[in-house]
Amino acid sequence: MTLDDVLRDIHAMREDLLVFERKYGVPSEMFYDSYSRGEEPADPSWVMDWSDWAAAYRILQERLSLFADESRRLLQSAQIASYVDLIERTARHESIPVHR
Repeated sequence: MTLDDVLRDIHAMREDLLVFERKYGVPSEMFYDSYSRGEEPADPSWVMDWSDWAAAYRILQERLSLFADESRRLLQSAQIASYVDLIERTARHESIPVHR
């Protein structure tokens, strides 16, 4: 997996969340707070959507954290000189491996 792959996942999850937010009329953060407390929809036809929505939200949070952690690791290990260096490399879509 590369940083570019992680960023693609971030974009995909944000697009998925936007679909759910438009459909149900609340931001994902508000939905996820309610969902994580065990609240469930009254309409049984929404259960699958809510499960998918929660999964997309969790994946987004994991990928955002992974991207930030890897960026810091690259900087601390001197594999990149600065965040500007990282941006220049990612803008060129260089393959920057992610070390989990």
